[in-house]
Amino acid sequence: MGIYDREYYRDEPGGFHFRKPGTIIGWIILINVIVYLADGFMAAEKVHTFEGVAVSVPSHPVNDALALHASDLARPWLWWRLLTYGFAHDSYPAIGHILFNMLGLFFLGPPIEQRYGKREFLRLYLALIVFSGLVWASVALLRGVPPQVGVVGASGAIVGVVLLFALNYPRQTVYLYMLFPVPAWVIGVVIVLADLYGALNPARGMHIAVEAHLAGAALAILYWRLGWNFTRLTDKLAPGKLFKRRPRLKVHRPDDSADAQAAAIGDEVDRILEKIHREGEASLTRKERRTLQDASRRFQEKHRNSSSDE
Repeated sequence: MGIYDREYYRDEPGGFHFRKPGTIIGWIILINVIVYLADGFMAAEKVHTFEGVAVSVPSHPVNDALALHASDLARPWLWWRLLTYGFAHDSYPAIGHILFNMLGLFFLGPPIEQRYGKREFLRLYLALIVFSGLVWASVALLRGVPPQVGVVGASGAIVGVVLLFALNYPRQTVYLYMLFPVPAWVIGVVIVLADLYGALNPARGMHIAVEAHLAGAALAILYWRLGWNFTRLTDKLAPGKLFKRRPRLKVHRPDDSADAQAAAIGDEVDRILEKIHREGEASLTRKERRTLQDASRRFQEKHRNSSSDE
């Protein structure tokens, strides 16, 4: 093998090359940015006449299509907005909404994705969006919010991700307002208290969907406290699992060979480790955790025995 064939030497062609994001968080941020730019690009001014006076009103067709309204709950054909609203933000040139949401996801989201795995993090993030939107729409419907008022933004899901970070890594140092170093649990407490104050303060206005924030926080706390796993749930509810045919009975002859037993355990351990790499440690079942513990104990005993023989 020559030097030019080795992995560390590759003659890459020049020019710009688009690289796909390697994480679910990367894809989420990319989609949000694309939607934000598309809304700004397609924005226009519409002129409406009110009592003989021409009034120019900004029109944002992308956000208008994706936004969630309380009245959508009564229209099942629009339930897809329970998901799409979470990928739209305040329209251009307003940038603070999407900027702070994506920064929070970028800095605090990766440890959560690594802990729970890509598949589980994606399901968790989407569940946070849907649940937050459902709670906001229900509260808005009860309050009689006008049907033209809608909500956009990933804030409910971002609050949930931040709370999960604070719950899993409470002593990890983070920067409040990017200035003050504090333990992660302080960030969680500040966010929840601020949203509770906003929900209880009648003068807070209608421009912040604090109900969605609190719903995201509540779902995150329940998810962490009860040890939920959406991947296992969806796998169990898959049609192939619900209607899976039982295997035929087979005659099993136990193999007394220690080598064969060790090889089988090794294969199972390899499979479990691959699953951890792919889906995160939280995806393991109790049986798989016991298998890893047994394998670790066997290895330690074998190591002690070999040391004593020497």
